[in-house]
Amino acid sequence: MAETRHLTVTGRVQGVAYRAWTVGTAKELGLAGWVRNRRDGSVEIAVRGEPEELDALAERCRRGPPMALVENVAVTAVEDDPDLGPSFVQVATE
Repeated sequence: MAETRHLTVTGRVQGVAYRAWTVGTAKELGLAGWVRNRRDGSVEIAVRGEPEELDALAERCRRGPPMALVENVAVTAVEDDPDLGPSFVQVATE
């Protein structure tokens, strides 16, 4: 059964193609949702999918793209968001 999760990724995660990497990774895993930069320097992800794929995304986010230096990935289960849509996209900065 599909779940929805919210991830906040901190560290050197802006200016290193983290959002584009997240879009590719999420699409590869068959997930729906969005990713955006936050003004505080973190990256925020809202994502829906099967628990195994969501776990895989969180694990991959702990490494990120080659130039990233991830300090922490906070994962929170949230209520389903019907606005997530059927695909995974980048959205404007918070």
